[in-house]
Amino acid sequence: MGRSEEAFAPIGGAVPGWSEREPPRPGPFPGRHCSVVPLRAEHAEALYPSCAGPGNESLWTYLADGPYPDAESFAARVAGTAADPDSVSVAVLNPAGTPVGLANFLRIDPRNGTVEVGGILFGRRLQRTAAATEAMHLMARHVFEELGYRRYEWKCDALNQPSRDAAVRLGFTFEGVFRQAVVYKGRNRDTAWFSITDREWPALDAAHEEWLAPANFDERGRQRRSLSEIRSHAGTQSPDVGTPVTLA
Repeated sequence: MGRSEEAFAPIGGAVPGWSEREPPRPGPFPGRHCSVVPLRAEHAEALYPSCAGPGNESLWTYLADGPYPDAESFAARVAGTAADPDSVSVAVLNPAGTPVGLANFLRIDPRNGTVEVGGILFGRRLQRTAAATEAMHLMARHVFEELGYRRYEWKCDALNQPSRDAAVRLGFTFEGVFRQAVVYKGRNRDTAWFSITDREWPALDAAHEEWLAPANFDERGRQRRSLSEIRSHAGTQSPDVGTPVTLA
């Protein structure tokens, strides 16, 4: 009796010893330039001026909600985010302990070892700083090194070029665009997908650490080597667009 056609069908490689992982935790994850801690409702007061107050409306262009007209409505939003059982929400604190941004672990799938980082809201004083890079590094390191996940995702509106650039700079690999994936704020969103896998993480971890090291910054806080340059020298393969970054 001949073998069935299924016997010759290509299949994925084995994942020896795989077992369901724990869900991500919200910290605390201490770093040199910032700390990542569990988001709390009381963080809203400090976050409001730089994340939602007047003049910050553009920060909400590609988020599913907002902008918020006043501190009270923003505080309700932060409280709801912190209490959402479907995500794990964090606040980013500067060295003085002041909240300057927030982010979330989303689409958490411990069974398959995948999770997304999203809902990122960084105030202007946090954007394009070493602290911003370090916050993303600390979250990724928790996922890969402490929990043993296999895949870390980043998704954004395909028209959100700053988010796409940030993903590539950090070492996420662009995977494609899901067309007409979402309707939000009454408009279409094509969603760009990016990922890092556990096999890619060690090289990226080393590049992040090299970039974040004190020796990589001069006395004025300016980077000596860009993260893209460090990653290129290390041989990481995803496309990259370096962004000038200085200390806050």
